[in-house]
Amino acid sequence: MSQSPDAILFDLDGTLLDTAKDLGNALNQILADQQLPSVDYATYRNIASDGAKGMLELGFGEALKKLNFTQLRQQFLTNYENKICVDTCFFPGVETLLLTLNKNNIPWGIVTNKPEYLTLELVKYFPLLENCQVIISGDTLSERKPHPLPLLHAQQKLNLNSPNTWYIGDAERDIQAAINAKMFSVIAAYGYIDKKTIIDNWKADLCIKHAADLISYLPCSD
Repeated sequence: MSQSPDAILFDLDGTLLDTAKDLGNALNQILADQQLPSVDYATYRNIASDGAKGMLELGFGEALKKLNFTQLRQQFLTNYENKICVDTCFFPGVETLLLTLNKNNIPWGIVTNKPEYLTLELVKYFPLLENCQVIISGDTLSERKPHPLPLLHAQQKLNLNSPNTWYIGDAERDIQAAINAKMFSVIAAYGYIDKKTIIDNWKADLCIKHAADLISYLPCSD
């Protein structure tokens, strides 16, 4: 076990916020327009972290290869932007965790592959997220996760003297990015992970089943 974190960086979708239903609604609106059957929540939940590409591949299957992917992706993003926070909410325990970090002056930030304009629009609905020290989105830099650059850039922005930064996410690319950045990696097992996935293969440093579980590892004051 690493020493307690000096800072924590979080993935967004599937880690801090449960965005699956709003992403699923964006997909199902396109499918309805194409007179195709909708996809139910149980089917799309674990694909939500894969963004527009993953959701469209799920909804259209092999037929997607014969369609204009760029056009469909833009329509998906437009649908999502128009109703970006109808059913989205914090995962249980996240608010308690973030308030604990704030109370104990432990810096934290967000590193997501979500496009910046959608990331910034979404966090407006959650004042607690707007208080974070840094937000790096999927198109902020020339690289995105699993490349370590976004995590390293976020850590640099936090301006830590002796960084011991933890990164928590619910996808294998999150853990790969953390390992590549030489950060302590944490799996958010409550996120969008298929039950068939063998997460031990990801070689993370820690796995938590509830967001608030992370509090026990923090250097908190009484």
